[in-house]
Amino acid sequence: MEKPDWEITATTVYCDSVGDEVTLMVYADGACKCTGSRKHAAAGKKTRSTSKKGRGCVEAECLTLSRYRDSLLIS
Repeated sequence: MEKPDWEITATTVYCDSVGDEVTLMVYADGACKCTGSRKHAAAGKKTRSTSKKGRGCVEAECLTLSRYRDSLLIS
């Protein structure tokens, strides 16, 4: 795989898990992050930022984030 000609790219999407918009960031080295993972608590934690649906964010299991990363790096 050839290294992309960009360092970082991002998009904002609606996330059903947290019930809000989040920003997905992908770095040229394949690392990726989501703003929802910091803003919203993981499932089971009782915090004000837990989603209305009670599920919260589990970044390591996020299909939206991994699909976005793969669409950029595997093309």
